Amino acid sequence: MSDEETKKEDVAEVAENAEEVAVAAAEEAEEAKEEVAEVKEEVSEVKEEVAEVKEEAKEEPKVEEKPAPSGKFKELIESIESLSVLELSELVKELENRFGVSAAAPVAVAAAGGAAAAEAAEEKSSYDVVLASAGDKKIQVIKAVREIKPDLGLKEAKDLVEAAPKDLLKGAKKEDAEAAKVKLEEAGATVELR
Repeated sequence: MSDEETKKEDVAEVAENAEEVAVAAAEEAEEAKEEVAEVKEEVSEVKEEVAEVKEEAKEEPKVEEKPAPSGKFKELIESIESLSVLELSELVKELENRFGVSAAAPVAVAAAGGAAAAEAAEEKSSYDVVLASAGDKKIQVIKAVREIKPDLGLKEAKDLVEAAPKDLLKGAKKEDAEAAKVKLEEAGATVELR
């Protein structure tokens, strides 16, 4: 083979390689365009969700007007109304200990056999936290859900709150379950421990 033929073959091979590289680059560019379009669509969806949340935040919560307390328990009722949920819980426990009574439903205790039911309740070591209802303050409840389950994104937390009643925690320790219940109730949700 002459030098000229070798050069022609080399040039043809380089041209073929360049064509393959150009085709591959065009395919990658097309894939990148598709990915950009998908990301733009996701950004658009997130913007819509943020707009919805902002709109919900603007809505004024409805405050239920209650008649002012009267009579000899007026001061006591007013001081109880000023307590937080945690303080109310502590007050109930103190009253139970002081007077030897229980705030539990007496029908359930009688049906379950009294002391046996109390022992079974004490032996229970894990609880399921069920979000029964979000209430009027959905945004605060969504924030509380995200604090309790930080692995949830905004959309997942919102979907969970809107799908109530829904299990939030399964097999949680008693302390964790009660803390979650208090946090959710302070946000305005209705919660059950099972």
